Amino acid sequence: MTVTADPRDSVASALEVDHVESHLHPVSSFDLDDHPMPTGREEIWRFTPLKRLAGALDDTPGDADGLAVETIGDASYVVGTLAPGQAPRGVALVPDDRASALASKHAGDAVHVKVPADAELVEPIGHRVTGTAGTRTHRHTVIEAGTHSRATYVLDHRGSGVHAGNVEVVVGDGADLTVVTLQDWDDDAVHVGTHEAVVGRDARYRHISVTFGGSVVRTSANVHYAGPGGEAELLGLYFADAGQHFEHRLFVDHNAPRTKSNVVYKGALQGEKARTVWIGNVLIRKVAEAIETYEENRNLVLTDGCQADSVPNL
Repeated sequence: MTVTADPRDSVASALEVDHVESHLHPVSSFDLDDHPMPTGREEIWRFTPLKRLAGALDDTPGDADGLAVETIGDASYVVGTLAPGQAPRGVALVPDDRASALASKHAGDAVHVKVPADAELVEPIGHRVTGTAGTRTHRHTVIEAGTHSRATYVLDHRGSGVHAGNVEVVVGDGADLTVVTLQDWDDDAVHVGTHEAVVGRDARYRHISVTFGGSVVRTSANVHYAGPGGEAELLGLYFADAGQHFEHRLFVDHNAPRTKSNVVYKGALQGEKARTVWIGNVLIRKVAEAIETYEENRNLVLTDGCQADSVPNL
């Protein structure tokens, strides 16, 4: 089955990817009707405590003033916004679950971060978003790294509330981009997020996820390739305390030859009903000759009464 981004986005059509539809890969679509409210019996939702998501999957607009946003580093690289269907929005990310579809629908214009070709940024750039208790918010960020550029982008989540957010990453040929995402929410916060990257020819992409705070945090980090020779490294660190549920879902689609991926997530948990879930999924297509891939998840269970689930898939 072939699924593309919004038809208004000609760049997305150039990077069209054949998506595999199965219990682990639902249909990818911007249409929310293609992502019905989950029951908990679906494979991609069976680990998630749906009753604790506090309306995160409801089809209602968020609170316009629910997030305070600060710029980290040089603000000149935040070049504007992108409406739905406006390239490069939709090049990398086509929603494959209800949370990402809702974030895309209700976020409005996406924040556009662009690193010019050949630029080498010494200091990190990024955003610090702080949620407000009692609010629901949506956000969509598009990060575009020009050819042969080098940069680090940091997205720091703090505060409270219920938040659904998408991060879409386009790594140009020969570029080197690191994306760091911090989930340091207050203990009552709920966060569902999808980070999707397309990695260009001979480019390098590093995604680092650190999760310490929140009541329920469920994030997905996905990668596919726009040409041969691309490298992706997905690293994660987390610590869950009593009552916290942290769920990290990783998917690497080796859809080009001579590509590499390395997935390493490590965590610890303690306290009654602390729960962590790690889903590692690698798809190797027939065209993906001479690829290298590795995935690892290690958990340190410090006390009785907590649970760590680790589910690798190939």
